[in-house]
Amino acid sequence: MRLTRKTIAKVIVAAFLLNLAVMGAGAWLAYQEAPPIPDEVVGPDGETIVTGAEVQDGKEAFQQYGLMNHGSILGNGAYYGEDYTADALELKVEHMREYYADAEYGAAYDDLASGEQSRVDALVRDELDAAHDGGDVVEYSAAEVYAHRQVRETYVERYHEGDHDRGVPAGMIGSAEEARNFADFALWTAWFSHTDRPNADHSYTNEWPYAPGAGNDATGSAMTWSVIAMVLLVGAAGAAILLYKSVKLPEPSSEGISVPKPGDVSVFPSQRAALRFIPIAAGLFLAQVLLGGLLAHFYIERAGFFGIERVFGIHVLQLLPFAIAKTWHIDLGILWIASTWLGAGLFLPPLLTGHEPKRQGTYVSVLLGALVVVVVGGMSGIWLGANGYLPGELWWLLGNEGLEYLEVGKVWQAGLLGGFILWAVLAIRGLKPLLDREPVYGLAHMILYAGGSITLLFVAGFMFTPSTNIAVTEFWRWWVVHMWVEGAFEFFIVAIIGLTLVSMNLLSRRSAEKAVMLQALLVMGTGVVGVSHHYWWIGMPDYWVPIGSVFSTLELLPLIFILYEAIGQYRAMAETGFPYKLPFMFIVASGVWNFVGAGVLGFFINLPLINYYEHGTYLTVGHAHAAMFGAFGFLALGMVTYMLQLSIDPERWDGSWLRASFWCWNVGLALMVFVSVLPVGFLQLDVAFTESYAAARSLAFYERDIVQTLFWARLPGDTLIIAGTAIYVADLIRKRFVLRASEDDPTVDDMAVAEGIVGDDD
Repeated sequence: MRLTRKTIAKVIVAAFLLNLAVMGAGAWLAYQEAPPIPDEVVGPDGETIVTGAEVQDGKEAFQQYGLMNHGSILGNGAYYGEDYTADALELKVEHMREYYADAEYGAAYDDLASGEQSRVDALVRDELDAAHDGGDVVEYSAAEVYAHRQVRETYVERYHEGDHDRGVPAGMIGSAEEARNFADFALWTAWFSHTDRPNADHSYTNEWPYAPGAGNDATGSAMTWSVIAMVLLVGAAGAAILLYKSVKLPEPSSEGISVPKPGDVSVFPSQRAALRFIPIAAGLFLAQVLLGGLLAHFYIERAGFFGIERVFGIHVLQLLPFAIAKTWHIDLGILWIASTWLGAGLFLPPLLTGHEPKRQGTYVSVLLGALVVVVVGGMSGIWLGANGYLPGELWWLLGNEGLEYLEVGKVWQAGLLGGFILWAVLAIRGLKPLLDREPVYGLAHMILYAGGSITLLFVAGFMFTPSTNIAVTEFWRWWVVHMWVEGAFEFFIVAIIGLTLVSMNLLSRRSAEKAVMLQALLVMGTGVVGVSHHYWWIGMPDYWVPIGSVFSTLELLPLIFILYEAIGQYRAMAETGFPYKLPFMFIVASGVWNFVGAGVLGFFINLPLINYYEHGTYLTVGHAHAAMFGAFGFLALGMVTYMLQLSIDPERWDGSWLRASFWCWNVGLALMVFVSVLPVGFLQLDVAFTESYAAARSLAFYERDIVQTLFWARLPGDTLIIAGTAIYVADLIRKRFVLRASEDDPTVDDMAVAEGIVGDDD
């Protein structure tokens, strides 16, 4: 079968429009089907227990004080604290049992005989496993009123007064009233997790979390669609391989194209400016891994760091709470990778075209300056907002919006959006010679489509405010987070790798275009709609279960194709003195970790039946670290290595320190994921399955001896990652003094690869 690039492009457009229709309809239905916030909750005597306004105030407190980066809500967030939905539900069940034990038997629940306990358990379970009548007023039983008030006071003690044993600093929530409102919000999520939708036999969250005491258990569809997904994976894998191998594109002659040696190319002013992104990103990277080490240790010493609080009387937890450290850790990880990609995207065009627009270097420096302003402002705003220094709506506009991966205030998010747009403009200016000569489905166009999709999807983060229903908020948040990572980022990865491999002469332009277009097709066919696996337990309708299980499973397929073809080309070139082996090591590592982290681990945890029990456990931590740092981080570092090798005189190039960092990072990440993180996750999965989800996320679980031992086992891996990053930063400082001078005449046309990439397309 012979498919032209134009045909593939048409299929991509059709897939894009189909995705747009599905997700657009899903957005509309998200508002229609979201769990209702009742106008008020009343007791059996008509007394108002909580109002809808208080629930909304609780959501704002949850976001302002960064609770999503301490624990989680509906399974989404950090893993250090409890999941507030599961915890509130567990406490509600416990206090309702106390109420009925006293009312029915005049004794404490624990003192009852087994038969009496069973009767109380049934009373509570039957009461909670009821359907919502669709009205604006929810009526509590006397037992629920008692439980609600008890949970409120528990949350005041924990999150306002502080609980160092749980890792909660004093004053984490600014006032007792705000802490009560936060309890109201958590209890509302617990309410719609155990209450059946009108005219349905399952709750708003499809019976998540697993809580036998409240009558929550996995639905039959979770099992059914898990099996169907595995069957589809086998069939789709064969079909995808057949498609990939059957696409025949004529290869242009490689005669006259030589591998560009590092000394054969000129460095233009814009490329020197793009190189300045590297030390900024490296500083953010070092800060991120140091914070990561602190976060890992917080699981062992909840209020200290290797005992310094006993020596100096300083509680690290009070100075730098887990929630703020986690927020910075996540945001710095995104920022250093994005900064490196921005720099690489502006470094490559002159290399490929031998052309530089006027004042391009100046505009690149402006973009870097804007990035620094956004980083400093955003990181400072997080601390100021979480500590109550930004009054009114400023806390979420300039401070801490408090949603995982979208923590920085809306103003700083707007600054990032403006930065993406400016980058796209500069990339268009730099790639103009290619854009003018190639068709709309050419390689340079693909770079712009990938970058543009990152920008477009980021706009979804502006579709909600703190007053938006949490289910709708999560719907839009995952548009940004998931579609970035498993949609636009995957697309950008294969596009930038394709462009880089062409510049290395490992791939011909048409071969790279074929790989990029097929990757785009597979991403459109799997990754975009695959976001729906995040909607299973957050209060969205149950039709997302079949959609999410099928498309999430198929996300495994696109992750290996570009690596497969590039390695084949690399083997052919390796014996000819190929000069870019070190950068290519990073690119290969990126592909391997992408397959392991996003592919293998992602496939495993995204099966509905597994995800029901696993959601928000350490298995997700393993998936996230292997996919984010392993796939995207190593690609960024490979681009840095390539940029540096081209920018340093060959006789002064020394890659030994970078090679040492490479192995520190790989070995460290493998130790962290496979020796510590995943074993903890499997233990959590066992507890979630045999006891309850709340038990798997409880402090008691984390304090088990075997779990604490596994946390300590993470130390060697974390140390290697930190050491590798420190070596990397030191090497960048060392290399700063051996960079080549930029070419004075930006019209010079001696770029060895330009002849091959800009050649006529027959």
